[in-house]
Amino acid sequence: MNYVLSIVTLAGINMIAVLGLSIFTGFTGLFSFGHAALVGIGAYASAILTYYYFVPFPIALVAGMAASALVSLVIGIPTLRARLRSDYFAIAILGFGEALRVILENLEITNGARGLPGIEPFTTLPIVAGCLAVSVWVASNFLRSRYGAACIAVREDPVAAEMAGINLFRTRLLSLVVSAAFCGLSGGLLAHFLSFIQPVMFTLVQSTALLAAVIAGGMGSITGPLIASFIFIAMPEALRVAQMWRLVAYGLVLVLIMLFRPQGLMGYQELTTFFRRSRNDRPAA
Repeated sequence: MNYVLSIVTLAGINMIAVLGLSIFTGFTGLFSFGHAALVGIGAYASAILTYYYFVPFPIALVAGMAASALVSLVIGIPTLRARLRSDYFAIAILGFGEALRVILENLEITNGARGLPGIEPFTTLPIVAGCLAVSVWVASNFLRSRYGAACIAVREDPVAAEMAGINLFRTRLLSLVVSAAFCGLSGGLLAHFLSFIQPVMFTLVQSTALLAAVIAGGMGSITGPLIASFIFIAMPEALRVAQMWRLVAYGLVLVLIMLFRPQGLMGYQELTTFFRRSRNDRPAA
């Protein structure tokens, strides 16, 4: 049971990062192969504060979110102001992620490539569940606001959105900062759950896994990527007895989703909307 609870906790932590990437990629329309680096910034910032300076855990989590948001400004301002297209922006942030990994491997305070062991395990399943619930609530309200509407308009047609008076640079930058804050929260929870972090945990492979969950879940949905993220975390663990075949099953699920649900599991719908439509479609008694 402890093993199952640990998998559920890990899935919840990953879902928060996927939620952040969903705002930036799914609702704003810019692909990113570097959001794992933003998760790593939140993880290291919060872990260093509790490990070296004995900062309370909640304050360390907020500091990790702030650190990820600030770093996203550093990479976002020059790249988004240059109006890089989605694919070029993805390459730029990928380079940023690799550069950050090299920096973390050569800093004394991060203990280099050996990683930072002995972090206090403050993260529990109730804490993760509470953070996930608050994150979903914040993301939903953000996307229903005029800022979220601007993000969706930019995704659908940047030229038309700009002609309607939407500032593309500010809208995309705001989306990046909000998504980075969610990734920072996920990283802080991850560091204090595993009690150990190292730079190799936040590479292109992890960024690709986050992006795969967003695409498989649905580019215009919040709950879809969350469901896909949970499946992608739980399924390999459930099939661990199958050894190497569990990775084959992981890839097979992705292929099947792309073939039969190219719009993703939920497409542009939310889980609540799906159930509401199903109930309304029932024949009257």
